[in-house]
Amino acid sequence: MHGFSTRAIHAGQEPDPTTGAVIVPIHATSTFAQDGVGGTRGGYEYSRSANPTRTALQECLAALEGGRHALAFGSGMGASDVLLRTLLRPGDHVVLPHDAYGGTFRLVDKVLVPWGVEYTPVDLADVAALRAAMRPETSVVWCETPTNPLLGIADITAVAEIAHGGGARLVVDNTFASPYLQQPLALGADVVLHSTTKYVGGHSDVVGGALVTGDAELAERLTFAQNATGSVPGPFDAWLTLRGVKTLAVRMERHCDNAERIAELLARHPAVEQVLYPGLPEHPGHEVAAKQMRRFGGMVSFMVRGGREAALRVCAGTQLFILAESLGGVESLIEHPGAMTHMSVAGSALEVPDALVRLSVGIEDVEDLVEDLRTALDAVAD
Repeated sequence: MHGFSTRAIHAGQEPDPTTGAVIVPIHATSTFAQDGVGGTRGGYEYSRSANPTRTALQECLAALEGGRHALAFGSGMGASDVLLRTLLRPGDHVVLPHDAYGGTFRLVDKVLVPWGVEYTPVDLADVAALRAAMRPETSVVWCETPTNPLLGIADITAVAEIAHGGGARLVVDNTFASPYLQQPLALGADVVLHSTTKYVGGHSDVVGGALVTGDAELAERLTFAQNATGSVPGPFDAWLTLRGVKTLAVRMERHCDNAERIAELLARHPAVEQVLYPGLPEHPGHEVAAKQMRRFGGMVSFMVRGGREAALRVCAGTQLFILAESLGGVESLIEHPGAMTHMSVAGSALEVPDALVRLSVGIEDVEDLVEDLRTALDAVAD
């Protein structure tokens, strides 16, 4: 098998056979001419069902995750919805991370629970707690590692063993790590989920999602559900995502370099109570992360001394770190999860601390980022 960057640039992306174009064309068409009734050309008839630009992206993502089948979606939540509605039925039970992404929690709690699904939030780093949470009706264990926003680490191999032992499928949201840093299918996951909006696309210019699996029967069911619900990306969105993924490896190396420097600054600063970054030796998941990840990622969270008001002042005090939701782009972002991305978990068992700040560390010159964040923290410490 070729190396990661070679696959990112070439998998599913052969030069166009008609023109020789080295970049996959944007097939901006809703429908395709048929050679007689039901006689499709290459399997294409209508772009909701399949589009060549989307096919190229899917083949690339499957190659990067070590899967045989990939499906691209219009958003990460669209991918999550199709997956959960395919795997679950009323009366089924789901295990969620105790600090799951707010959008995932909202989907399960507000959409699937009224449909008859039950769920239990668990710290997936606690193997005993996971075993205790499993029920006969547990159909899905949903894992984020690192988690959003507390950067918790779960041992994917151990979680897979428990999930499969209970007859459940393991889904790993690999958005924070990206395929470059972590390969959940090789560690026992049944399905890998991505918000391709984030590191895979990498430039904050497109919204998308993806599912990757090695299970042909499940892939067929997911493809049917996706076509039935219409949760697909347009060809331009697929093309932008494919363009972004070509540089994923080099971007992730820079994201990781910069995040390590930022974590070092935060660990020393008097305005910071706690740093949540798996690359730090004192992080409780450091050893597991070192075992199953290539590096530790570009996301850093921290607790600010002084609580909510101090955290909000830090968020308002940066210039290069832009106050915005989302993550994984080339630019650095800062946010207050409790008031932004994770507002939907307020008042629930998944509520995040008020003093928490989350950083998506970009690929700018790291000295500029360090100075920008130090200035904001100094203002709070004074």
